[in-house]
Amino acid sequence: MTTPTSGGAHRSGFASFVGRPNAGKSTLTNALVGTKVAITSDKPQTTRTVIRGIVHRPDAQLILVDTPGLHRPRTLLGERLNDLVRTTWSEVDVVAVCFPANEKIGPGDRFIVNELAKVRRTVKIAVATKTDLADPERIGQHLLDIATLGQDTGTDWQEIVPVSAVAGDQVDLLADLLVGQLPEGPPLYPEGDLTDAPEETLVAELIREAALEGVRDELPHSIAVVVEEMRPREGRPADRPLLDIHANLYLERDSQKGIVIGHKGARLRDVGTRARQQIEALLGTPVYLDLHVKIAKDWQRDPRQLRKLGF
Repeated sequence: MTTPTSGGAHRSGFASFVGRPNAGKSTLTNALVGTKVAITSDKPQTTRTVIRGIVHRPDAQLILVDTPGLHRPRTLLGERLNDLVRTTWSEVDVVAVCFPANEKIGPGDRFIVNELAKVRRTVKIAVATKTDLADPERIGQHLLDIATLGQDTGTDWQEIVPVSAVAGDQVDLLADLLVGQLPEGPPLYPEGDLTDAPEETLVAELIREAALEGVRDELPHSIAVVVEEMRPREGRPADRPLLDIHANLYLERDSQKGIVIGHKGARLRDVGTRARQQIEALLGTPVYLDLHVKIAKDWQRDPRQLRKLGF
């Protein structure tokens, strides 16, 4: 068990990053954990599951809950993702709301903060993300706008902190602020654990991340990935293991197949290569990745299909 560096008691607890889609929540989670546990993309609504990243410190264990972006839902999937976010808010010790510094505060931000105001007990911190994409004057105005939004919505920000996960600016300060809001207690996860997500979940997410790269704007929400089988190949020598992974990439319509597979299968091969490299880096073992594209018609709106795909 870890021991505190100072005379203070060890703290442990949960913090959740929230914000509208593409506000930098997953990138911030990965920066604090120090490795990739949440997939990132420039497409909104990349995060669909609640991934917990675990930050181990001598004085504390901070469990970061990366949630999907809250949005006005257009499908049953969207409604379920929003429910997931609201449940998480009421269960964590501190919520950090992310506002990208390179964009003005908008209706989406106001919608989230108004929703969050209904959660009375949870401590709230405001984070100005992506400060590497804005000049000092813009950042200064952004911080004032965040403070004003807090006043307008009756939200009492415990702190307002500017951060760049990409440049590493003030990431440690943010960690200190979050840890300061946690209750005293022993570590909740074993030393060395970086996430509590099952390996199959992480692998499916990495495949989906690779599939999201470069697809048309209308496609990201239509892609779901299910790992059907994952096991070491039999008969391999101990010093040359190989992990066989069989996964299905589900789309909603036949017309989307050509986009994902590409000319003579080139795009799907590229997805497989990029996903395999990320999976091998994550699991530390050579991987044989077998990818198939299947159709689950209108799965985002079909309760039965959503259940089958794990939502």
